[in-house]
Amino acid sequence: MLSQADDDFQSVFFELAGDLRIYMLLKLSVKPYRLSQLAADLDATMQESHRNINRLIDSKLVKKTGEGELLLTPYGEIIVSLIPNFNFPFRHKDYFQEHTLSNLPLKFVQRIGSLNNCEVVIGVMAVLQRWKAVYNNSREYIKEVISQVPIDLIETIADRVNNNVKFSYIFPSDVVIPRGRNEILKKLGWKNLVSKGIVERRMVDKVNIVTVFNEKESCLSFPTLKGEPDLNIMFYSKDESFHDWCVDFFEYEWDKAKLFDESKLGPEI
Repeated sequence: MLSQADDDFQSVFFELAGDLRIYMLLKLSVKPYRLSQLAADLDATMQESHRNINRLIDSKLVKKTGEGELLLTPYGEIIVSLIPNFNFPFRHKDYFQEHTLSNLPLKFVQRIGSLNNCEVVIGVMAVLQRWKAVYNNSREYIKEVISQVPIDLIETIADRVNNNVKFSYIFPSDVVIPRGRNEILKKLGWKNLVSKGIVERRMVDKVNIVTVFNEKESCLSFPTLKGEPDLNIMFYSKDESFHDWCVDFFEYEWDKAKLFDESKLGPEI
């Protein structure tokens, strides 16, 4: 049997289920409105606007001032701030039939709405081209948590590093090493760049979530239901909130990563 608290909790979702009520809350999150203005902005009749705003007032999400203005209550502000967290998985519900956040710490799942403003990049070649653009556009740094070594992009990264762009990356210990990588790194003087601190690297047991970003652009890929990184579909954004999410995720992985040990990498394939 449901308690009163459970009933109240479910009532919030019931109120959010109405499109007009959602739009009213989002409008009121920007500024106060009079009901007539709100109805006009939402192209709704006064009758349906009055009925729906009264429901939001009864639910303590909205209040009406003595001057007749409608505004969110502090409780309403909290509820509205959480709406974006439902928007991202809803917009990409087909993607999340085949991909999982199960390995993602809860603190990042609870901020998933930060990823709302993004573009979906489809196809391995399109993903690699976007990574290359992120590398080329970097002016301060490149950071990445990556599951594979993109050998075709090593020289692009080296070019940026030689232009004083700091490069920090995390590999899994089971990373696939493409044939010719070691020879390219030797030619580029990679060990010297590492010793100077221009290149930083660490290692984790396994990479599930892939992110590549510079100071302004971010790329992010989630794993398949089997927990394997999927580089066929990627989210890309220049949005600050998206970028902050990727930065914080990288720092989380970096802090728990081990020292990089080249000897533990597999043979070139």
